Amino acid sequence: MQITFIGGGNMASAIISGLVKQGGHGISVVEPSADKRAQLAQTYGVTALEQPPQQLSTDDVVVLAVKPQQLKDVCLSLAPVLGNALVVSIAAGVGIAALARWLGSDRIVRVMPNTPAMVGKGVSGLFAPLGVGASDKKNAADIMAAVGRVFWLESESGIDDITAISGSGPAYVFYFIESMIAEARALGFDDATARQLVLGTFDGAVALAKQSDLDVATLRANVTSKGGTTERAIARFEAEGVKAAIQAGMQDCRARSVELGQILSQD
Repeated sequence: MQITFIGGGNMASAIISGLVKQGGHGISVVEPSADKRAQLAQTYGVTALEQPPQQLSTDDVVVLAVKPQQLKDVCLSLAPVLGNALVVSIAAGVGIAALARWLGSDRIVRVMPNTPAMVGKGVSGLFAPLGVGASDKKNAADIMAAVGRVFWLESESGIDDITAISGSGPAYVFYFIESMIAEARALGFDDATARQLVLGTFDGAVALAKQSDLDVATLRANVTSKGGTTERAIARFEAEGVKAAIQAGMQDCRARSVELGQILSQD
């Protein structure tokens, strides 16, 4: 594939890194910062440009990787040179209808990635309207598979759903890790040991959950001996409404995703 990234930020860099490891792609990055262009070219061996190519072709793939607030202007400037290239948008919030208006094309796949893509462990939700063909969907999926797992969504509203789960989910996990590390320090462990204890616990628990045939509720119950230490901790979590708060937070996250989409998709 010939792939042109518009924007060379962290997520774009993560995807580029994965694609370079895959090999077989021609990759260009349009990035206004001269320092960033030099870094991208040196690190990944890609072509770094200040402006988009003068003309793109039907066989090209354009990855929109700019901030949502910049997306309208970027799309309007890109439209005259787009040449019916496939567009893959990883920008949050902006819907396909708005992108199609600004680009003058509906050959678009919308993606919600997440930050573990930076270490090749990403989870991405993808949605394409009915007019997008199987080969275009495969190309979009292949790009995101370079940095992790991909899931096709049945409707565009699924982007809001997956935002509440995997899109924002790493922050929920980091929040829990942060809380446990803070308490480990309070219990007398030094910073390095507290970090290792907590991250090792998460790493082991996730590995066990992935390898076990048991569901996570059963795995949790297996650690929770009646009258024991773990049961006391879980009882406090339940009394404080931790599970309900997590679920309510996810619902709030989804609602905000919908709100931002409505705001950012306005002409």
